[in-house]
Amino acid sequence: MIIFGTRGYLYQLAILTLVCGWCGNPAAHTLRKRVTKFTLFFVPLFPFSTKYATQCTFCGGEQQIPKEQAEQLLAQHAASQQGNPYGQPQGQPGYAPNGQGQNPYQS
Repeated sequence: MIIFGTRGYLYQLAILTLVCGWCGNPAAHTLRKRVTKFTLFFVPLFPFSTKYATQCTFCGGEQQIPKEQAEQLLAQHAASQQGNPYGQPQGQPGYAPNGQGQNPYQS
């Protein structure tokens, strides 16, 4: 007897701020990659389906996008994070790398 089937994997690639196509609000969207793999005896062997989608965190609307657009959004996200190891916007109040700066709550 041979046991075979499929198994799905969901990867969150990035969180982006986009205007939602469903609700029209500028909100955070998760960029996700869903990979379905063929399994033999519960061991995943090879992927046979890969899909990309964005999901609005405001309304929950999900939109599938092509691989090229997903790679472009991921590259834009990586470029915006370049040189900023903490993921915070530079110049944000209270942001002081390496412990430099003043603490307003310390007397």
